[in-house]
Amino acid sequence: MWTYYGQVRPDFADTPGPGQESVWDYPRPPALAADARVVRVLHQGRTIAETTAALRVLETASPPGFYIPPEAVNRSLLAQLSGSSFCEWKGAACYFGMASDEAAGPVAWSYPEPRHEFAALAGYFSFYAGRVECYVAGERVRPQPGGFYGGWLTDDIAGPVKGAPGTGHW
Repeated sequence: MWTYYGQVRPDFADTPGPGQESVWDYPRPPALAADARVVRVLHQGRTIAETTAALRVLETASPPGFYIPPEAVNRSLLAQLSGSSFCEWKGAACYFGMASDEAAGPVAWSYPEPRHEFAALAGYFSFYAGRVECYVAGERVRPQPGGFYGGWLTDDIAGPVKGAPGTGHW
């Protein structure tokens, strides 16, 4: 049975419906899972990325993060930005903006040299669903609340998910 700091799925967690996954059943530390659905990322009608070989990062209380292989990303549309961040699980991330408007800020990130447990993510890209159009199997993705996290909310995810006010302790 799944536990979160020694507890079963919390009482406030939504019960998953048919074909849904609960974010409260995802592990901590996170796990990687292959996803063969069509994943597309668009900006102003242009395809930035498209794949059927995405990797999902599944972490307790968060919607999945989708990572797209580098060969499926049109790098000519992106420009690497200055700055970085550090994830306790995945390591150091670098950020990318649209080459046509770098001042608009990051739309994607990547882990060039992830920690050993997440080596499969090396060079893969993940995108902010609130800054570019992201789709999974034709469904438009909704961004994870709060603006900080980059999880992708779809109809097959049962929450609630962290990121909204009052969820910082999750």
